[in-house]
Amino acid sequence: MEPKGFAPELELTGRAVLVCGGGSAALGPVRALLDAGAQVTVVGAKIATTIAELGSTGALQLHQRPLDPGDLHGMTLIVPAHGDADDDQQALALARAAGLPAVVPRPVESPAARTGMGSMILVGGGPGDPGLLTLAGQQAIRRADVIVCDRLAPLSALDQARPDAVIIDVAKVPRGAYTSQERINEILVEHALAGRTVVRLKGGDSFIFGRGGEEWQACTAAGIPVTVIPGVSSALAGPALAGIPLTHRALTQGFTVVSGHVPPGDPGSTLDWAALARTNTTLVIMMGLATLPIITAELITHGMATDTPALTVANAGLPNQASVTGVLADIAALTDGAGLRPPAITVIGAVAGLDLRGR
Repeated sequence: MEPKGFAPELELTGRAVLVCGGGSAALGPVRALLDAGAQVTVVGAKIATTIAELGSTGALQLHQRPLDPGDLHGMTLIVPAHGDADDDQQALALARAAGLPAVVPRPVESPAARTGMGSMILVGGGPGDPGLLTLAGQQAIRRADVIVCDRLAPLSALDQARPDAVIIDVAKVPRGAYTSQERINEILVEHALAGRTVVRLKGGDSFIFGRGGEEWQACTAAGIPVTVIPGVSSALAGPALAGIPLTHRALTQGFTVVSGHVPPGDPGSTLDWAALARTNTTLVIMMGLATLPIITAELITHGMATDTPALTVANAGLPNQASVTGVLADIAALTDGAGLRPPAITVIGAVAGLDLRGR
C-alpha cells in the first residue's frame, strides 16, 4: 500500500526516507519529514537554496545529481518530489521495482493563464512551526495558484497546497544565495497580472523587519488587490518558546524590539543605543547575531549593568531549537561558543533571568 501524504499514523521517526528531486516542489516534503524525525536523503539534479540551507546533517543528506537506482538501497520510504509528473512517475516505478512503499506523487501542472485580475495574499507564517500558522494563513495556502515562499516560512505547511500549485523559492540566505527584493516584487506582480491567486508566504509577521510593505506597494502600484493575513512574530514567539516572558509583573513594564542588522556606530544605524540602555524595558534584538559583541559593548558603554540577564534563542519553534543564557557581559561569547546561527533572537533584561520551567 502506498501512503498518501505523511499521515499522523505513519511512523517516520528514525526511518530512512529518500526524496527524489531537490527543487521547490520538495520544500514541503523535506521539512515535514525532518519535523517527523525521519532520516532524509535528497537526490536531485538541482537542490533548492532553501533545502541546501537546511544543511547536510545526520538527519539530512543532500546529493546534487540525477537519481540512480542504487539510491534506493537501505531506504524504507520513497517520496517523488521533482515537480515534474514524468520524473515523479519514473521514481515511483523504481520504488515499485524495489518493493518499497512510496508517497503517490501529485500531478504537477502550471496554473493556466486566466482572464481578469488575480490577487496577492500576504501571509505571515509565524516562527517556523506549522502549528503556529494561523487558520487564515493555512486556508490561503490551500487555495493558492502560486506560493512564493521564504526559507524561514513554515515549509511543511506547503504539503497542504493544491496539487497544481506552483511553489517558488525566493530564499535570502545571510551572506549567501540571494533573491533580490526587486525580483520578488516582479514575480508577485507577473503571476497576479496573469489572473492567479498568489500567496506570499513569509516567516514571522510580514511587517516586523520583513519587507511585506514593499511587496504590498509593488502590487498596489500594478492595480493588484492585496489581502494581509498577520503572522505570529518571532520577536514574541521566540522568547516565549524559550520560556521567557517579555513582560512580567514587578520586573518590567514594556519591551522594545530592534534590528541588530546594522551595528552601533555604522552610518546606516538610526537607533539611539544610549537611550535603549536606559529604557529599563526588555530589549529584543533581531537579526543581530553577527553584531552582538558590538551591541552588548555599546549598551555597557552607555550604562547598562554588565550583569543584566540575557538569553539567545535560535531556530525557535523548530525541532532544532536551542538557547543559551548568560548576562550582558558574556552573552555574545556564550552565543558564539554554543554555535548558534541565524535565525536567532537575543533578549536582554530582568525577564531573561526568570526560570518559568523550574529548572
